[in-house]
Amino acid sequence: MGDSAVRFVVGAAITRTDIPALCTRLADLLRGRAGELVECDVAGLTEPDVVVVEAVARLRLTARRHGWRLIVTGAGPDLLSLFGLLGLAELLAPTSPERDPRPPARNERPGPATP
Repeated sequence: MGDSAVRFVVGAAITRTDIPALCTRLADLLRGRAGELVECDVAGLTEPDVVVVEAVARLRLTARRHGWRLIVTGAGPDLLSLFGLLGLAELLAPTSPERDPRPPARNERPGPATP
């Protein structure tokens, strides 16, 4: 974690009713602080599901409203898959290639069309 980063830890379980309180907690943490990156630590989650993804997306919006960027750290394989399936893989912190749910970048240019 760099000098301009803040670590925000999410608990072991999240329900939909927890989301507003999480966003308020993050907003209170960021309000009036200088920085640029929130590292949202989800390593403690016991049962990742779509509600967790919704919570992280809302936390991202909260961070952006305060001028910060949010990435997710500590995601297990199930949560990585959910983020990938829902098109939110860009929220994940860079990981090793074997754990990255995003397809590798393709630098190939299309060849000439064949008749």
